[in-house]
Amino acid sequence: MKTRGILNALIGAWFIIAPWVIDFSNQSGALWSSIIFGIIQLIVSLWGYDKPGWRSWLNWISVITGVWFVIFPVIYSLTNGELWSTLILGLFTIISSLWNLGSNSKPVS
Repeated sequence: MKTRGILNALIGAWFIIAPWVIDFSNQSGALWSSIIFGIIQLIVSLWGYDKPGWRSWLNWISVITGVWFVIFPVIYSLTNGELWSTLILGLFTIISSLWNLGSNSKPVS
C-alpha cells in the first residue's frame, strides 16, 4: 500500500508541474485545475502514506481527483498529448485508490 501511496503522490506532483512540462500553462482554467487537484492528490497520498491501509475517506478523495484528471482535458479542450497523459494517470489513480479501499476490507468471519 505504501507503494501505491507513493505513486499517487508522484502523480499529484506531476499534475502540479504538468502545465509547464506539457505546455498548457496558457489556459488559465486548465492550469489552476491541474495545480489545485495535483496538490490535493499529493497531500491526500502523503497523509495516508504511513497509515496501514489508508483511511477510506482519503481513498475516496483520491478517487475523486482521479476522476477529475480523466475528465478535465475534455472540459478544457486539451490536445492529444495532454489528453493521454491525464487519462492514463487519472485511471491509474482511480484503480490504485479503489484497490486501497478494497485492501481496507476485513474478511467476513
